[in-house]
Amino acid sequence: MTTFTVSIIGMGYVGLCTAVGFASKGNKVVTLDNNQEKVSSINNGISPFYEPGLDDLLQKSVKKGYLACISDIKKAIQQSEITFISVGTPSKTDGSIDLKQIQDSVIEVGKALKTKNGYHLIIVKSTVVPGTTDSVVKPLLEKHSNKNCGSDFGLCMNPEFLREGSAVYDTLHPDRIIIGEYDKKSGDTLETLYKNFHGQDLPPIIRTNLPNAELIKYANNAFLATKISYINTIANICEKIPGTDITTVAKAIGLDQRINPKFLRAGLGYGGSCFPKDLKALIHFSSQNSYNPLLLQSVQNVNSDQAKRVVELVKNELGDLSNKKVAILGLSFKPNTDDMREARSIPIITELLSNGATVIAFDPIAVSNAKSIFKNKISYASSVISCLKGADCCIVVTEWEEFKKIKPEDFTQNMSYPFLVDGRRIFVPEDFEHKLKFRAIGFGNSF
Repeated sequence: MTTFTVSIIGMGYVGLCTAVGFASKGNKVVTLDNNQEKVSSINNGISPFYEPGLDDLLQKSVKKGYLACISDIKKAIQQSEITFISVGTPSKTDGSIDLKQIQDSVIEVGKALKTKNGYHLIIVKSTVVPGTTDSVVKPLLEKHSNKNCGSDFGLCMNPEFLREGSAVYDTLHPDRIIIGEYDKKSGDTLETLYKNFHGQDLPPIIRTNLPNAELIKYANNAFLATKISYINTIANICEKIPGTDITTVAKAIGLDQRINPKFLRAGLGYGGSCFPKDLKALIHFSSQNSYNPLLLQSVQNVNSDQAKRVVELVKNELGDLSNKKVAILGLSFKPNTDDMREARSIPIITELLSNGATVIAFDPIAVSNAKSIFKNKISYASSVISCLKGADCCIVVTEWEEFKKIKPEDFTQNMSYPFLVDGRRIFVPEDFEHKLKFRAIGFGNSF
């Protein structure tokens, strides 16, 4: 069996989870990051962010000597045969992709390759718009290494499909593996790595060219975002029709095998590090290539409007929000993560504050990250009950498991005016609507 030492540049969610995944199967992994605090944390077996199951695997990998983090890229290239680039590709102000981290990393890799003997495979795992690997990454590697792609080094594009909160599981059990290859040798090398990693549990592998692999990632995320905005549109219609409930509608259409039930949960819209920026990048990329993607623009607009709509629900019940106390349950963009990037709590709280409301929030994990955003503009509770105390309204923003256990009495006995807006549809309306003021996304109240 052919074995490789792998180096991975960028220790965000994708990079670290990928590194820990390979190391957990006994592969030697050298990770790189230019943040010394992060390097030290990883070498001590402590993840710089919250992800279920990650700390345990990281600690075991470091202890067994399978994983180490350094900041010397030349050393990492010399010690490995395969390098993954998994740095961030954030949005610019116009929505286009910012490739600075990619370019900086590729230049350093190229310089390190210059003094290395033997074949080395470079894999772009970061999300990049079609054409980037061939027109940006390849020329920079060749320029700074003085070597030729294909003969001296290989090049692949290998998109990831990790879900925050389930990233460790997804690393170990992916639905499929996409290999975009510059040439056959590059693809063969990467396929061998994954065959060794997954063994008999190898998922389907699709081998294709570089731009196809780049576009697959965007098409995948854009489709999932479209499903979310679609079901939220139907949910908004349901709210206008007494007796209708989006959960029933979604369950019924989800049984159609052409549709399936996944990503048909109505709510406050999508957030996180991927969907918003990837949709912006694809829209901008399309417009730069003389195509106006009206559907994707509508998906984006629906998602933006959901946050405003939930505040309108509150105003319709409470009227002027000046000096009204609003309790927010959940701050992170989804449960099982402390990630606040594009979290729906941000526009909701911002809108509430602009309307004069006083906001108190509780989240099991994300309060520390939230404080860096909201500072002292809002208050932070230490528990669900303390968050509800004296509130005029409560909005469920993130569907944390512990929130699902809250009873109607918890609201009626602690709130000044028991008014609940279920923004994530975690409660059964019939259990709540006759015991307190209750509104929910996609639920047409019968009174």
